[in-house]
Amino acid sequence: MALVTPLSAEHDPETKKLAEFFNETLGFCPNSVLTMQRRPAISKAFINLNKAVMANEGRVTSALKRMIAWVSSNSTGCRYCQAHAIRAAERYGAEQEQLDNIWEYRTHSAFSDAERAALDFSLAASQVPNGVDADIKKRLYEHWDEGEIVEMLGVISLFGYLNRWNDSMGTDIEEGAVESGNQYLGKHGFEVGKHDGSKY
Repeated sequence: MALVTPLSAEHDPETKKLAEFFNETLGFCPNSVLTMQRRPAISKAFINLNKAVMANEGRVTSALKRMIAWVSSNSTGCRYCQAHAIRAAERYGAEQEQLDNIWEYRTHSAFSDAERAALDFSLAASQVPNGVDADIKKRLYEHWDEGEIVEMLGVISLFGYLNRWNDSMGTDIEEGAVESGNQYLGKHGFEVGKHDGSKY
């Protein structure tokens, strides 16, 4: 059971309207947002930041942004965010071969050198202590411009917030996210853990 109970989607009309964004992204409003709306200023600020971070202004695709989110969430161990990120990557058109082999992005032929640089950046930036170094910078600049790097770090930073929020909260994971997690991550030991509504 989550640390704090999510409120009804009807609780705050402004949050509800903004949260329509997630119907495209995930197919449902996340329980994390329903919990944040206990302080509506937080839920609204979060959704607006999410929309800004996920907007595509360069060559970083929606699918790659969600794979960046997955690598970040995998690094921190947040099962809730791992399942959400892989589900959103699927919904935004990530190639089936990439979804099936996300764990092997460094060596699998489904990933380009540009994608590997972005995903390695996500992994390094999500570690404690932070692992971004001159080599990561060099590889990024071989494939991406500065605006695109800002977009990537926006995703990594957004999921840093979400990983802390959802793992500390033990947010109950939604059925659709469980299905995506099991489908794409199950062969590598994905399990819902504290997010199943009864283990917190």
